[in-house]
Amino acid sequence: MTGVPASAGGAGGKPVPGGKLGAAAVNQASLWNIANILTMIRLLLVPGFVLLMLADGGYDPAWRSLAWAAFAIAMITDLFDGHLARTYNLVTDFGKIADPIADKAIMGAALICLSYLGDLPWWVTGVILGRELGITLLRFIVIRYGVIPASRGGKLKTLAQGIAVGMYVLALTGPLATLRFWVMAIAVVLTVGTGLDYVRQAVVLRRQGLAKERAEALEGS
Repeated sequence: MTGVPASAGGAGGKPVPGGKLGAAAVNQASLWNIANILTMIRLLLVPGFVLLMLADGGYDPAWRSLAWAAFAIAMITDLFDGHLARTYNLVTDFGKIADPIADKAIMGAALICLSYLGDLPWWVTGVILGRELGITLLRFIVIRYGVIPASRGGKLKTLAQGIAVGMYVLALTGPLATLRFWVMAIAVVLTVGTGLDYVRQAVVLRRQGLAKERAEALEGS
């Protein structure tokens, strides 16, 4: 299946009028698959989450519960959209760009709101967001040499961050408030540790790529 409707070509494969428009329509329609729709929902949840988080001064338990629900939906859709895209061959250029943006947007919004309200130290927000932005930049730098696959530690980091931030979004007290501190501590350790490991892998990948380029240059000379 080429993805081009039958009307886009005539007998013997000869193009007919409107063929290019038909193919373009199919390509455009492919953007509206379930995986991309879930990504768009996550993006739309970000401003809604911020409004709920800061409603009534940001300390009302009812509003915070609604904000947690929005955050939880965003985290759940994050689990499903990538899986659906890979399983049903729904990967698109839009999804490749929008999915990581949506992930960082909802997490960044939650961390900044929590620090703004005084629930979370700013240095924690700085460490997590700095790591995410730094690794994204590093990814672009070394992409010419290859792609570093997601590690188990990276997945644990994402899970720990989601649970920790979710617990801080809720207006918890008592033992649960103490527990969320330790969950966040684990998330920070995993954030820093996996970030350093990613840098190490990027350095190795770049070194191997440069060595390969030099070898190919010598062979061609």
